[in-house]
Amino acid sequence: MEQETISENVKVAKPAYIMVQMKVASLEELNQRYAQFAIPILHKHGGQMIAGTPAPNVKEGDWDGNWAAVLQFPSMEAAEGWYNSAEYQPYKAIRMTELQSEPGRVVIIPGM
Repeated sequence: MEQETISENVKVAKPAYIMVQMKVASLEELNQRYAQFAIPILHKHGGQMIAGTPAPNVKEGDWDGNWAAVLQFPSMEAAEGWYNSAEYQPYKAIRMTELQSEPGRVVIIPGM
């Protein structure tokens, strides 16, 4: 089995994850007005949705949302780049001001 050797001078970026928790009036409207546009922008920044469900298995704390997702990016810079990109801003605004029935949570976490 071959092993890849990485020089001490080469920095390998650690992945980053975005955790999303939200409550929306309509999951169908979320898809039609947000997801179908936001996901291609996500992909342009090297991101992918690795998990998503309207019914997460809550083990601790309160949960009153109806959508949870985990997004993966190749680095913190890529995650921040997507979230702050000019191309994504109109869809983020729609999600936050028109689709969510209450404030959600978006957390960016560096990988190990």
